[in-house]
Amino acid sequence: MQDQPEYMLGVDIGTTSTKAVLFTTQGKIVAQHAVEYPLLCTTPGMAEQDPVQIYEAVLTAIRNAVSASRVDAGRIALVSFSAAMHSVIAVDKDGNLLSNSITWADNRAGAWAIRIRDELDGNAIYRRTGTPIHPMSPLCKIMWLRHDQPQLFARTARFVGMKEYVLYRLFGEWLVDHSIASATGMFNLQQLDWDDGALALLGISPVQLSTLVPTTHHLTGLSPAIAQQLGLSPATPFVIGANDGVLSNLGVNAIGPGQVAVTIGTSGAMRTVIDKPLTDPAGRTFCYALTARHWVVGGPTNNGGSIFHWVREELATTESAAAKLAGSDPYDALTKIAEGVQAGAEGLLFHPYLAGERAPLWNADARGSYIGLATHHGKEHMIRAALEGVIFSLYSILPAVEDLIGPTTRMMATGGFARSALWRQMMADIFEREVVVPESVESSCLGAAVLGLYGLGKIDSLDAIGGMVGATHRHLPNPENVALYRRLWPIYEAIPKLLEQQYRELSQFQRETAAKKF
Repeated sequence: MQDQPEYMLGVDIGTTSTKAVLFTTQGKIVAQHAVEYPLLCTTPGMAEQDPVQIYEAVLTAIRNAVSASRVDAGRIALVSFSAAMHSVIAVDKDGNLLSNSITWADNRAGAWAIRIRDELDGNAIYRRTGTPIHPMSPLCKIMWLRHDQPQLFARTARFVGMKEYVLYRLFGEWLVDHSIASATGMFNLQQLDWDDGALALLGISPVQLSTLVPTTHHLTGLSPAIAQQLGLSPATPFVIGANDGVLSNLGVNAIGPGQVAVTIGTSGAMRTVIDKPLTDPAGRTFCYALTARHWVVGGPTNNGGSIFHWVREELATTESAAAKLAGSDPYDALTKIAEGVQAGAEGLLFHPYLAGERAPLWNADARGSYIGLATHHGKEHMIRAALEGVIFSLYSILPAVEDLIGPTTRMMATGGFARSALWRQMMADIFEREVVVPESVESSCLGAAVLGLYGLGKIDSLDAIGGMVGATHRHLPNPENVALYRRLWPIYEAIPKLLEQQYRELSQFQRETAAKKF
């Protein structure tokens, strides 16, 4: 490592922003920059983004991080990428955009997801590809485009994801790493190739998708003009990297047996690493590639930090405004309110399915609810129940994961929620496990950078990450709280199963009434 250049750049192309973080090769942050962009939601179920805007955000984030570091371009060993999963962009034969980027949050393929799952042998496709049948999946999105947007579908020469578009703009090649591909529902996990059955269902061929490469694949030959714009050397290798979920596991060093990474950002996820691809007979978990010897199984929730934002905006505007006026963080103010309530919110449960739900329900029609509301409950109980509901929702993924891999032990917590001592303790109590918060909060960027070192042969093993990840907080379960949550958990778990038909009827009613607004 001493003979290598001193710095590595990890770039995370996320749902709400792109972050570029420059690290030393020992994992210390030197400089970083983030650029935000909006989600376009102008019709019911729509969640799109402008690919050009995101490409420009990538350039800006890299340029500003490098500039802020004042590091000589020749000392930057690599740029490596992390990216959000499940996006679909239609392009023509010349690479021109025919659509926006349809993101994971877009639910317009919901009816096709149900039909693929129930009528078109969807479970067999899932078992081969590792991506549950859900509107998030590019498999379902392309099926929707074929049948509901036939003119666009007919004009499309290639269906690509957001990272593919960025790399095409930089290097002129359509490439997709095994990790992003494994989250499309079209990638055969055993063959490491596009799945014939999935493509036949969609009526497309492999030439309409990008060329598959390992996550360690790198590109060189950045044009001098772009290199100068970014503050990099034209010879700087760009490692294609992986998806943000698997890189988050790597970035917190949760890659050993029984180690679990739990992340809550806008959404949330629970993931653990195994040494070969594995899918769940009941279709509850995903399986995505990190490297040929590292596969990540777990489940995502649609509803994470977005729930806390909803609580702030809809239930606690007065408290939020007062906190801002006092110069303090509104979320800290709401956390203090929740801290005044006993664990379990005195029997008030909140199911946080405001945006439908993925694991383990995989039900885009699921809807949020407070259950158990009584006259003794106040706003403070509703705030605490909402926070607990997010953790309960993540906990509901654990049985499916442990059915596949056996008992889990150590939990690494990352994401914005990890800054809250209350949420960290809730997680320790509900999961009944020690929770460790790593020093680096930019886990996906660090994971991308370390994967880049590995891909270029600068380190022999991904285990090198262990020397780069510290621990800032450790929380052990509180026995009194654990006892309360153990009583409430069976009730919480049973409710979504009882309301499945009602969820479907309510969501249909909501779609019909919302459509009249547009």
